[in-house]
Amino acid sequence: MEILAIIPARGGSRGIPRKNVQLIAGEPLIAHTIKSARKSEYITRIIVSTDDKEIAEISKVFGAEVVLRPAEISGDTASSEAALLHTIGYLKKNEGYFPDLTVFLQCTSPLALAEDIDRTIALLLNTATDCAFSATESHQFLWKTRRNGFAQGINHDPEIRPRRQEMELQYRENGAVYAMRTEGFVRAGRRFFGKISLSVMPPERSLDIDEPLDLEIAEFLIKRSTDTEKGG
Repeated sequence: MEILAIIPARGGSRGIPRKNVQLIAGEPLIAHTIKSARKSEYITRIIVSTDDKEIAEISKVFGAEVVLRPAEISGDTASSEAALLHTIGYLKKNEGYFPDLTVFLQCTSPLALAEDIDRTIALLLNTATDCAFSATESHQFLWKTRRNGFAQGINHDPEIRPRRQEMELQYRENGAVYAMRTEGFVRAGRRFFGKISLSVMPPERSLDIDEPLDLEIAEFLIKRSTDTEKGG
């Protein structure tokens, strides 16, 4: 079975300039995702979709192939699906290659491990799932602001304040891993379709790099994990 991992990585970024090549624990951000993908038991091929020469060079150094993305799907408003579909279409047209499964990995989730990737893929291999995604447990009380300006509870009744252990278990999509049956994905054009399953990741590996402070948090967590492994 052919299982293709695609890692979209644009050169531009508003929140953190040159985000995908920023160093975390001595290595570029994108390198952490590539390394985890290479350790997967299931992934047979890794492609980085990028419009950026530096990202392309770094990706190759760390063991990924590169498909250059056209400018029209490289801007701030371009969807990740556009990059995935472009890569799949490019490989089919130029190589006659069409994977059974497509795994969408985000390099903004550098703490995700190979086991997190494989747990998500396994849902498609072992069940009737069409697509799966990684998520972490959420026990938060969510609110929204109504048109009249007052607050309203979303996942709870404010007049009945339950204890954490009494709340219905909910999950927050963490953006790290998405796995899809390729034919269904191409037909739907979106990452969620058909029968959907979720793969639970621990909160300490569910960090999404969005702000400069997130880089510092990731640095700390990766170094702590490395120190723990050496100590063990």
